[in-house]
Amino acid sequence: MSKSFKKVLVSLLVGASVLAFAGCSSSDKTALKAAVSGEINGGGSTSVQKIIDAAGSEFTALNPDAKFTYSGTGSSDGIKGAAADTYSFGCSSRDLKTEEQPGLKVATFAYDGIALIVNPANTVTNLTKEQLTKIFTGEITNWSEVGGADAPIVVVSREDGSGTRSATEELLGFAEKLKADATIKEGNGNVQTTVAGNANAIGYVSLTFVDKTVTAVNVNGVKATVDNVLNKTYTLSRPFLIFYDEKKTDPATQAFIDFLMSEDGQKIVTKEGGITVSK
Repeated sequence: MSKSFKKVLVSLLVGASVLAFAGCSSSDKTALKAAVSGEINGGGSTSVQKIIDAAGSEFTALNPDAKFTYSGTGSSDGIKGAAADTYSFGCSSRDLKTEEQPGLKVATFAYDGIALIVNPANTVTNLTKEQLTKIFTGEITNWSEVGGADAPIVVVSREDGSGTRSATEELLGFAEKLKADATIKEGNGNVQTTVAGNANAIGYVSLTFVDKTVTAVNVNGVKATVDNVLNKTYTLSRPFLIFYDEKKTDPATQAFIDFLMSEDGQKIVTKEGGITVSK
C-alpha cells in the first residue's frame, strides 16, 4: 500500500468520525462522556419530586453504573439531611432561612407556581387573595360566601415543614394562622387526591400536580399557568432549590447536579411542568 493511499484512507476515516459525532444529539454526546458510577441519595421537597425523579431516571440511563434515589420527605427535612450528610443533596420548594444556609451551596434549578385547587364539581372559579386568606384562617367557612353552593368549606393544608405550606402562607399572609380544624396531608399528591375526593374541599399544590382530577381556581382573576408565572401576572410562585455541601459532595452527585442544570436537564424541567431557570 503506497504512502499516498494510506494518507487518503486516514483522512477519510477521520472525516467519517467527525461527521458521525456531529450528527449525535445532545443526549448522545452526553452519553459519549465518561460514564459516572456511585450512589446518589437525595431528599426533600415533594413539589420537586416529579422533576427530580425524571432527571434521575434519565441520568442513570446515561450512566448505568450510577444508583439514584430521592425521598420526598419535605423541604425542611431535605435541608437538615443535606446539612447532616444524610442526603448527598437536598431539595426545597422554599427559600432557605439564614440559619439553614451555613456550609450549603444553594442553586435554583427551576421555578414553580402554587395552584389553589378545588373539586371539579365546585362552581367557584375565581377567588381573591383576601378571600383565600379568610378561607384558610377560618373567617370564611361556607362556599356560599364566595359565590358557591351552600356547603361548608373543607380546608386541606400541608404538614409543618412543607415548603409549599411555608410559601403559600407567606404569599397569602396567614403564617401561623391556619384554622385549627384544617385537614393536614403530607405531600402534594395526598392533598391532590383528598381534594379530588371531596366536593367541598380546597387545598394548594405545586402547579406540576394539577390534572383533570382537580380544578385550579383563578387568583385575582388570573389563571394558574406557567406563562402567567413567567409574565408575573400570577404571583403565587416560588423557586425550586437544590443544595449540597461542596466539601463532601462526591463526583457522582456533582455530575447529577451538573446534568440537572444542563440543557438536557432543563428540558426535563419543562417536560415535567416546571419553569426553567433559563427563561
